[in-house]
Amino acid sequence: MVGKLTVVRLVLAMFVLSSLLATSWAQTTCASHTFTNNKVFATCRDLPHLTSYLHWTYEESTGKLDLAFRHTGISATDRWVSWAINPSGSLSSTMVGAQALVAVSQSGGTPTVYTSSISSYGTQLAEGSISYNHTALSATRQNSEITIYATLTLPSGTTTLVHLWQDGPLSGSTPSMHAQDSSNLQAKESLDLVSGSSQAGSSGGSLRRRRNVHGVLNALSWGTLMPLGAIIARYLKVFKSADPAWFYLHVTCQTSAYIIGVAGWGTGLKLGSDSVGIKYNTHRTLGIVLFCLGTLQVFALLLRPNKDNKYRFYWNIYHYAIGYATIIISIVNIFKGFDALENSVGDRYNDWKHAYIGIIAALGGIAVLLEAYTWIIVLKRRNTERKTAHGTNGINGYGSRPQQVV
Repeated sequence: MVGKLTVVRLVLAMFVLSSLLATSWAQTTCASHTFTNNKVFATCRDLPHLTSYLHWTYEESTGKLDLAFRHTGISATDRWVSWAINPSGSLSSTMVGAQALVAVSQSGGTPTVYTSSISSYGTQLAEGSISYNHTALSATRQNSEITIYATLTLPSGTTTLVHLWQDGPLSGSTPSMHAQDSSNLQAKESLDLVSGSSQAGSSGGSLRRRRNVHGVLNALSWGTLMPLGAIIARYLKVFKSADPAWFYLHVTCQTSAYIIGVAGWGTGLKLGSDSVGIKYNTHRTLGIVLFCLGTLQVFALLLRPNKDNKYRFYWNIYHYAIGYATIIISIVNIFKGFDALENSVGDRYNDWKHAYIGIIAALGGIAVLLEAYTWIIVLKRRNTERKTAHGTNGINGYGSRPQQVV
């Protein structure tokens, strides 16, 4: 028999494991990057759109800006990427007047890199001089990532700049118009070169924050707490010392999952309408289904009959069927959300996806171990009960009695 202390430790271990794996979601992507040429930069920033990152070292006294601009998720071979500064310092109109570094990537070679001064919205990013002195201009491609390196000399005393970044297709070897999705149109911000802080030019930063909040809430609720609650209900009730603690843990876990999940569902409804260019159709539909199933489970808890009620058997079937269906659909839907993001904004959320895979794998492993362990306990318990009943009732099952003397 497992003691109460062992049961408590087991439950705490589940929560601690989930928490440790979830902490990796908050890690900054750019800070962990290592350049193949061993370059090191003082500051970096995960840019809020187009799976791009900016690394830089800035000497305010000289205006020397040593930078590396990374754009990931460029799976096609015929693409261009660019990073630019707009000297006007205005976030309302950043394209015209921008001084750009352009990398053109075609199959079978190192990207071609050059400078371009953008004078109109119909630009084809023609090669030309820019208003900043520059050296060490180069570009590399590694798998689906293109990196532009350069050292620019900014006007003395510069501490902030308005910068923008883009990517687009090629027509032959000439850059064509970039997409008009929200991520492309919002790929601009005012950047403090000294502190590393920024000010978005539109609601793009807010959109990304809401997307992150939506993902964390749903992965925590539907994707983690819900299956954890099912594990508690299925396995801890086998231990007599855990009764009725397992029931209250199960209800607390599932109720918390539902409340947090409804909050994530609500943010998702608004997020879907604001995310132009991202196809959430399947993900959104499954989310609505999950909300309905979760609500049915809440009503099931309120209408739960007593153990000796004749309808309890049918309630159990209902409860198990809806519960396991909710868990399966929730896990599928979380991966549908990752797929929708990957198809639209690239691999920025791969670390989140891998972290969630780790959480689900850990919960699955715990479930497999507990399934085997609890079956051993149940079989031993049944064997003991049979032996006890056999000794009490006798060989024929009607009890022993003394022989009659004839």
